[in-house]
Amino acid sequence: MEQEIDTTELGESIVKTLKTIYDPEIPVDIYELGLIYDVMVNTDYEVKILMTLTSPNCPVAESLPREVEDKVKSIENVKDAEVEITFDPPWSKDLMSEEAKLELGML
Repeated sequence: MEQEIDTTELGESIVKTLKTIYDPEIPVDIYELGLIYDVMVNTDYEVKILMTLTSPNCPVAESLPREVEDKVKSIENVKDAEVEITFDPPWSKDLMSEEAKLELGML
């Protein structure tokens, strides 16, 4: 019998991993920065992440999504990970967490 995996726990592991990835131009992780719009895990433990970048011309437009995919794929029980980039809605400072704003001296 296959072991049941707690998707809530898996989701927390994914968020914890996302908080280790930083935008190279801003000293705040991509989760607190508000770049992650959605994280979906299906019953096959395949993860889809909907995220944005600070701008369409972001210098890490190619490497950052790949880093997110690779780090999420390395989580135990995750079978696959896919990142989809969207600019709808476009990123703005309003999407940042209070923690990120405090870190950047915006509060």
